[in-house]
Amino acid sequence: MGRSFEVRKSSMAKTQGAKVKLYSKYGKEIYMAAKNGGADPDSNLSLRRLMDKAKKDQVPAHVIKNAIDKATGGGGEDYETARYEGFGPGGFSVIVDCLTDNNNRTYMDVRQCFVKTNAKIGGPGAVAHMFEHQAIFQFAGDDEEAVLEALMMEDVDVADIELEDGVITVFTPHTEFFKTKNALAAAFPDVTIDLEEISFVPQATHAITAADMPAFDKFMDMLNDCDDVQNVYHNAELPE
Repeated sequence: MGRSFEVRKSSMAKTQGAKVKLYSKYGKEIYMAAKNGGADPDSNLSLRRLMDKAKKDQVPAHVIKNAIDKATGGGGEDYETARYEGFGPGGFSVIVDCLTDNNNRTYMDVRQCFVKTNAKIGGPGAVAHMFEHQAIFQFAGDDEEAVLEALMMEDVDVADIELEDGVITVFTPHTEFFKTKNALAAAFPDVTIDLEEISFVPQATHAITAADMPAFDKFMDMLNDCDDVQNVYHNAELPE
């Protein structure tokens, strides 16, 4: 498909406030996964994926344990998923995923991020059709043909595979996350997977100009500051 994947989520600085936000994000997601699918990661694949990802992001074990304990203890918060779509400053497409215990508050908070940066919030489905929901794996390597062959031998439905600057990126349907992960681990046991996640990957990018960058940065910072925002996906191609 000729596209290089970027993790299209604004990066968090290594500050204490950012760590609190990160821990809170994982705590909510793990809590919901355990509450909806059970606390055993061997049978709850969504929980296992989140736990593995949290450990990679250096989330302390006690944060993970507390979230699971809260989910199995009864009571606790009752979060719902909420997704908002629209067009960011400069016209790029954006999806904002949230977990909330108050939909009205979350909508108003997210809407302000759009309003104050001259962006436009849309209705459900406004831009989701411009993205593909995929599992993404990224690791060092120089032979994408060998990787493709190994995955095909395990009947993995590979959507795309890229090699750029000594880094291989594999895209598969999000439903094949664990099948892909297990196939890679079996075929290349000495390879360290640097990125493994489920994301919304844009079908095409939208270039924004240097003049749009201050509004872009403000927009992303405001979304990151919203307590209920979990992930932000966009198709903006930033100026070099």
